[in-house]
Amino acid sequence: MSTTHDVINPATEALVRTVALTSVEDTDAIIARAVAAGPAWRAVAPGDRGRLLRRFSDLVGEHQEELAQLEVANSGHTIGNARWEAGNVRDVLAYYSAAPERNFGKQIPVPGGIDITFKEPLGVVGIIVPWNFPMPIAGWGFAPALAAGNAVVLKPAELTPLTAMRLGELALEAGVPEGVFTVIPGKGSVVGERFVTHPDVRKVCFTGSTEVGQRIMRGAADQVKRVTLELGGKSANIVFADADIEKAAAQAPYGVFDNAGQDCCARSRILVQRSAFDEFMERFETAVKNVVVADPRDEATEMGPLISADQHATVSSYVEASDEPVDVAFRGTAPEGQGFWYPATVVLPRSTSDRVWQEEVFGPVVAVMPFDDEADAIAKANDTAYGLSGSIWTRDLGTGLRVARGVEAGNLSVNSHSSVRYWTPFGGFKQSGIGRELGPDALDAFTDVKNVFISTE
Repeated sequence: MSTTHDVINPATEALVRTVALTSVEDTDAIIARAVAAGPAWRAVAPGDRGRLLRRFSDLVGEHQEELAQLEVANSGHTIGNARWEAGNVRDVLAYYSAAPERNFGKQIPVPGGIDITFKEPLGVVGIIVPWNFPMPIAGWGFAPALAAGNAVVLKPAELTPLTAMRLGELALEAGVPEGVFTVIPGKGSVVGERFVTHPDVRKVCFTGSTEVGQRIMRGAADQVKRVTLELGGKSANIVFADADIEKAAAQAPYGVFDNAGQDCCARSRILVQRSAFDEFMERFETAVKNVVVADPRDEATEMGPLISADQHATVSSYVEASDEPVDVAFRGTAPEGQGFWYPATVVLPRSTSDRVWQEEVFGPVVAVMPFDDEADAIAKANDTAYGLSGSIWTRDLGTGLRVARGVEAGNLSVNSHSSVRYWTPFGGFKQSGIGRELGPDALDAFTDVKNVFISTE
């Protein structure tokens, strides 16, 4: 088995860095250090723990441009997106730095005494981060876990370890004790699997494919181990005829082609009310062809490359597959030459059973289909195993609320494509996952409730 991995720039295919991969034995040693460091971290006064997290946040802010440039080279993210991602880590850390002093239990009225509850940290938390958003998703896990008093071992994706490794260095520089937050690059089949099987890892947080999430859930069951799973998506963008069609069409590319469509929240199915379908498609074609696909270092670039040659082949298979022909309505542009480029592509599925309508492509491919009425829109939106996100475009607030209640998804926006705000919960229905990240209640996912009764008799 290889002990190193070559990190490749997806825009140029040039070598960025060779990274050493962590073995099972080293993973066990790191987990042991996290177990040893846990009690002292748990004992840090809440205000002091908060100050350390604020210092960590400040350092991320001071190194925002460095982290962004590193992400552009490693992941092919546009520089604008990468700056936002580093800023999101900074903001999430700042948000949860206030949490240690507000992690309250309760006093419950009972006869014959006093009953109180405590929120106790779980111990060691293993966090497995995907390659599509390496910085923010790492922060969504480690910030509340650390705030709650847990030790964290984080495994970045094999393809994109560099910014996570840098965040681990900044944590130490901020004063987070050795062993409390450790970043270990490695294979999922080695490090990730050990998180699942190791008895001292009390919880696993995983973001990635539904198939891998299912394996983690099965493995965690052997130890009744807690999991938070944020998995796949096939989100719907529902456009009613009474919507601002010009705005809905202009915004639609950014709901699906952001990060080259490598986004579990991507609105990769667009449903347009039949009477507005032709107008929407005409305006949408103009918007798609205007998406700037170019060097991700360029400030004007709006979409970069796919992450790897393998991902390029996977995305291509949905459009070019000979066994299930797909009608391509129109495409955007993409650079030629080196790099894993794929143009923004709009397809017209022949039925709701088509692979491109049902399966997560995870690339810049969107399927568009008409609907007849509100009931038809909800039925088609829900005709999927997933339920992560989605958008509803209408000028009628009643329609927006009814459809939002009817669509089976965890995060919905009306007249917007925004899915994530760090101060509100994030997670999915059905096979899009279990549990919620972010928001004021995220600490509950990293604590156990202890009940203590004190007799006064």
